[in-house]
Amino acid sequence: MSLSVTDTSERVSTPRQVDTVIIGSGFAGLGAAIKLTQEDKKNFLVLERGSDVGGTWRDNTYPGAACDVPSHLYSYSFALNPEWTRSFSTQPEIQKYIELVARKYGVMDRHVFGSDVTAVRWNADTSRWDISASTGEYSAKIVVTAVGALCEPNLPPIKGIEGFEGEIFHSAQWNHDAKLDGKRVAVIGTGASAIQIVPAIADTVSHLDVYQRTAPWILPRADRAYTKFERFAFKHIPGFQRLSRTGIYAARETQVLGLAKYPKLMKILEVVARRQIAMGIKDKSLRKKVTPNFRIGCKRMLISNTYYPALDRGHVDLVTDGIREVRAHSIVSTDGTERPIDALIVATGFHVTDSPAYQGIYGKNGESLAQTFEKEGQQGYKGAAISNFPNMFFLVGPNTGLGHTSMVFMIESQLNYVIDAIDTIDKHDIGFIEVRKDVQDDYNADLQDRMADSVWMNGGCASWYLDKHGNNTTLWPDFTFRFRKITRKFDLAAYRSTAASDLPSDLGSTLADTDTKVVTQ
Repeated sequence: MSLSVTDTSERVSTPRQVDTVIIGSGFAGLGAAIKLTQEDKKNFLVLERGSDVGGTWRDNTYPGAACDVPSHLYSYSFALNPEWTRSFSTQPEIQKYIELVARKYGVMDRHVFGSDVTAVRWNADTSRWDISASTGEYSAKIVVTAVGALCEPNLPPIKGIEGFEGEIFHSAQWNHDAKLDGKRVAVIGTGASAIQIVPAIADTVSHLDVYQRTAPWILPRADRAYTKFERFAFKHIPGFQRLSRTGIYAARETQVLGLAKYPKLMKILEVVARRQIAMGIKDKSLRKKVTPNFRIGCKRMLISNTYYPALDRGHVDLVTDGIREVRAHSIVSTDGTERPIDALIVATGFHVTDSPAYQGIYGKNGESLAQTFEKEGQQGYKGAAISNFPNMFFLVGPNTGLGHTSMVFMIESQLNYVIDAIDTIDKHDIGFIEVRKDVQDDYNADLQDRMADSVWMNGGCASWYLDKHGNNTTLWPDFTFRFRKITRKFDLAAYRSTAASDLPSDLGSTLADTDTKVVTQ
């Protein structure tokens, strides 16, 4: 089965029947495609709404975009990259790596690019998933959702923002045609993207207003270019790069002690962060504004050596008053001050616990994933399965996020579990499986119990880690090697299963593979 990966507006005329559909092709979706191929399970498609692989690294091209996880950890364990040039990689370097891996492992012909999935519905008559996308209709026995947590930009509901007449865009949708040189620019937000954007544009704009709702804790960025010897060693000395990776991983795991188990230990990092403020900002009143009023680690810890010095510049103002409204050419803060601007950059993060993608996934009772989460919170089982959604697996699902190390490690752990699950389904001729609700409830109760003593629940902040029910449904509350242990093998006993032989006998002809041509839009 071959796919045409050409730029065309043709559509699939009839539903394409495949064993597995993967939605999204960032690190998670691409990893799933590679693993399925390695297991010789090649009857699958990857539906990707973008024009290439990469996910968030394809989309986030703003000035200064870079990773806050060391380079050697931010790669697949089966595809180490000896070409990293820095200890913390930039967006172009990461995107290049992802593209090279996709081509190296020969999975590009399984992709349908320009395919925006609009609905995924469980079909009780066929015991399969019906998928509607901008490129046509698809039918799959198994769906793997890999849309990622940082894919849906969160736009703030600010009065008058739709009437702004200058350049306006979200940091994840950077307009490279916009000319900011010599302009008066405002940045709303002080999160991970904003602290990279502000120093990157500060030199060229005439004036910069940075609107801060909550000050983040910022640690030093231990970034440097690798030496010629190091780059030679990564390429030619067996085991050198993997040893470096292991050392970085072990050092990062020590942070779990303070984050999840003994929050008082975070005082050490707070001292480092306070010193970063003192070194980067001379103005005492500004120092006070950028000093958080919660324990470090409660919200995402950021890293930068250039953000504080940028704020300390004469033509940069940090505004801590809230925004009352946006006018055609200005922003009015809650104290009544009106500040003229030519361009507005919205760096307000993403929909994490309330992703719009959840609204289009419908389980066996017709209820959407969004409705399920609205009632019960964002709960799953090992971040990979959710009751009422049979034969659907989630990558970077509930409680798989991290606040200290690489998500690629968690993704690979989940891939072990999901690929073994698919192999189990095939080996035992299972029609469909669904995680038992009681097992899922027990798993989540245990997670929240372990979360109770963490800095995320006791740090005095309100963060996007928490859902509307007050539960931390975003992060994994333990060492990552323990997550790797519980996802090493698929546990069929935790699921209800229906044998393929128990499904209606007339499904055989329905599920026959077709030669329908699949093309990108």
